[in-house]
Amino acid sequence: MSSTSARKTALDALHRALGATMTDFAGWDMPLRYGSERDEHLAVRTKAGLFDLSHMGEITVSGAEPAEFLNYALVGDLAAVGVGRARYTMICVRDGGILDDLIVYRLADAEFMIVSNASNAQHVLNELSNLAEEFDVEVRDDRDAYALIAVQGPESPGILKSVTDAEIDGLKYYSGLPATVAGVPALIARTGYTGEDGFELFVQPEHAVELWQALTKAGEGVGLVPCGLSCRDTLRLEAGMPLYGHELSLSLTPFDAGLGRVVKFDKAGDFVGRAALREAAERASQEPPRVLVGLVAEGRRVPRAGYPVVADGQVIGEVTSGAPSPTLGKPIAMAYVDAAHSAPGTPGVGVDIRGSHEPYEVVALPFYKRRK
Repeated sequence: MSSTSARKTALDALHRALGATMTDFAGWDMPLRYGSERDEHLAVRTKAGLFDLSHMGEITVSGAEPAEFLNYALVGDLAAVGVGRARYTMICVRDGGILDDLIVYRLADAEFMIVSNASNAQHVLNELSNLAEEFDVEVRDDRDAYALIAVQGPESPGILKSVTDAEIDGLKYYSGLPATVAGVPALIARTGYTGEDGFELFVQPEHAVELWQALTKAGEGVGLVPCGLSCRDTLRLEAGMPLYGHELSLSLTPFDAGLGRVVKFDKAGDFVGRAALREAAERASQEPPRVLVGLVAEGRRVPRAGYPVVADGQVIGEVTSGAPSPTLGKPIAMAYVDAAHSAPGTPGVGVDIRGSHEPYEVVALPFYKRRK
């Protein structure tokens, strides 16, 4: 049951009119599914899906030193990001633990927008606000300033082109473009969390219903369907994309998570967690931490987060995410396992599902990669 105190997006009434099953997610009342999760998932893989992502957190950083500030607060080199481009990065605490993974858009020379996970939005805002005291910047909570609608899937470019004059074909992956979409001002970002081509549209909340309806009408002939959070999770799992609270957490550094590439030690100046992250990088080079791998079931039982991964009667790791894969037709999981058992095809690996050791094949991530 969804909580009566949960926040509602600007599209709440529309979701209910469409018959969505609603759920409380990170304090927001969000659509879990509209009908069949499998059908929604396959629509995104083969045609297109429409998502309400308005629960995500938006934070704007502007002023005299936004690039210098973000280079200090985050592990990436944000000063190197050009206007109109975006960067995947992380905010870590001083001991190197991951507070959240983020997408940062450079909207102008002196203005950036940070998009955080809904569950961490307030933590990220608090951390950035505290760190900003040493810089000439403004950190603004813009969660109420945006609704966020995503159209994802192979038909998404055609759908979007039919409702905007913006130059979509020239918009690169991880880029953003201010434009008018279906008559309303929007930031079009070529980003997503499904493994497919697609776009995320940031608009004022009062324009959300109008935009959703225009996109729905534009997609009528090509199989566009509304999609909930449930299929978004199976889509990102197939694409090997990490989810905070599962593959990422405060107890892991980016190097523990196999994402050390996002940490830029060669950028100018100090940054939060630098010393701890340098030590983590050295540890990882000398003694590899557990490796995030894919697991594909030989049977039909579905692994869940927290289930032990076993080999030769010993626990060698832990499942972080698991679900039936509509694309593969089998249960799949991501898991951190000891490096010695991380190679694809490693024999004898299984998952302890309520006392029964079910056989699983170790595979490289991602499980699914779209054709370009």
